[in-house]
This record gives sequence, structure tokens and C-alpha cells, in this order.
Amino acid sequence: MSTGIFAIVVLLFSIVVHECAHGWMALRCGDPTAKFSGRLTLNPIPHIDPVGTIILPLFLFMSGSPVLFGWAKPVPVNPANFNNPGIDNVKVSAAGPLSNILLACLFTILAIIFFPVFQYGLVNGICLWGIQINILLALFNLIPLSPLDGSHIFEYFIPPHMKQAYHRFQMSGPIILMIIIFSGFILPVSLFWLIIGPPFNFLLGILQSIMDIFI
Repeated sequence: MSTGIFAIVVLLFSIVVHECAHGWMALRCGDPTAKFSGRLTLNPIPHIDPVGTIILPLFLFMSGSPVLFGWAKPVPVNPANFNNPGIDNVKVSAAGPLSNILLACLFTILAIIFFPVFQYGLVNGICLWGIQINILLALFNLIPLSPLDGSHIFEYFIPPHMKQAYHRFQMSGPIILMIIIFSGFILPVSLFWLIIGPPFNFLLGILQSIMDIFI
């Protein structure tokens, strides 16, 4: 139970860093909207989304789900302020998932440092949660469905003649996402894990191999 509570704390920290990364990159690209809105802060309160930050993680935790993830309130961004609107939108969108990959690497380093000291204690459990949660957050946000970051990245690379059809499809994005997220509770198989599982296991395997080298 205590490890699970710490996992929720790690999740909250990770999604706050994710949103701060969006705002920081937007500022570098010429848009100060997130900064002026007070969202370039690690204080979790301005980032809390009632559903994604509180209700969903608690539901997953209390239901014994093997998957723990969520989201924060999106930072406000005004693409009209970008220096190069097209590619800058990709940079801002990619900054969030990239921050989670970097956090997963950071937790890997911490695990390498602390494992010889604490063996299988709580500290190491937190590090392992940090690795898994951040890989999960990065991959989840790269799904090309609105309003996730992957939809903005994917849109930039599709041919111009397909963009209008893609925009129409994205109107159903939130509904499709909810079906994917909760499919494991209503179907024999989790669509979420079918999508996320293979790249998740691949990235987790790489970081575990690095830990095995040093521990």
C-alpha cells in the first residue's frame, strides 16, 4: 500500500514535469503564455486536472490495475506567437514525452546509485515506479489521437491533402481514448496494453539491461 501511494506521488511529479516541459519549450519558441499563466512551476496545484490527476490515478490504484498513469491540465499555448509555427508546434508537443523519457533515465541512474545501499527497500521501489510510469506516460502521450501530443506531431508529417480528414477524425479522439483506456475492464483484452505493451517492454528492457550492468 505504501509503495502504491509513493507511486501516485511519482506519477504526480512526472505529469507536472511533463506540462512544465511543454511550457518551457513554448517559451523558447517565442510563446510566453504558459509563463504568464503561472504554469512554469513544479507546484502541482496549478497543474491539477480533477479527472486525469486525481480521479483516474486513484481509480486505477484502488482497482488494482497493473497500469498507473494520468494527465495534468494542459498548459496554455498560443501558436500565433511561435517563431516557426509548424515545427515549433512539433517541438512543444514532443517536449512533454521527451521529459518523461529523461525522467525514466534519471530514475534509472538513481536506482543504480541506491540499490547497493537499500537492496529491495522502498527507495528502490520508488525508482522502479519512476522508470515504469515515465515510460508509460511518454508512450501514452505519443498516441496520435487528440488531445494527446502525438496528434500534433503526427499532423505535421502527414500530406496536406489528408489534414482535413485527419481533423475530422480527431473530433472522435477523446472518445476513442476513453475506450482504449478502459477496454481492459470491459473486454477480455486491454486495447491500451496491446498498443503500449510492445514499446513499453522494449524500452523497459533497455533500462533494465543498463541497471544490470552496474548493479
